[in-house]
Amino acid sequence: MTPNTLRSFAAGLLAAAILTGSVYLFGPSEAKSTEKPSDKTEEAEKLSDKEMIELLASKGYVINTEAEWSKQLAAAAKSSEKKDEKAEEKTEDKTGEKVVYRTILTVSMGMTSIDVGNALEKAHIIESGIQFYKDVEKRGLENELRPGTFEIESGMTTDEIISVIFK
Repeated sequence: MTPNTLRSFAAGLLAAAILTGSVYLFGPSEAKSTEKPSDKTEEAEKLSDKEMIELLASKGYVINTEAEWSKQLAAAAKSSEKKDEKAEEKTEDKTGEKVVYRTILTVSMGMTSIDVGNALEKAHIIESGIQFYKDVEKRGLENELRPGTFEIESGMTTDEIISVIFK
């Protein structure tokens, strides 16, 4: 490119920027709709609360007050607590002892302690794979993972599991 061509190109860019900026700054501040106002929008603006509730209810929506919503949330929380209690009861045998889960864990090259924690969580050996990783990291053993096959039980403590799998 010659210097004159480059100057002309720069002048064109400057002119375009000035034109765009002036339209942006001095143009209309609000966008105007080209559509004609319909009767439906005017009706919607004039509906009372009771009319809106009736309209929504007729279309299949459920309308609750804040108090009703709070009651429903509290009832849902209670029912989930009951389900959790029932799930804990199901994990116990008829003799009252907890079920012990056993798994064979195969650790291959390239696996991380996060992968091991997630695998143990899926096998119902530990509660949280992330917490397992944090425990391993606290001990400074995240790089000491031994490849191999290990037998792990849910009755083992986190310390025992870490001592089996890590160096």
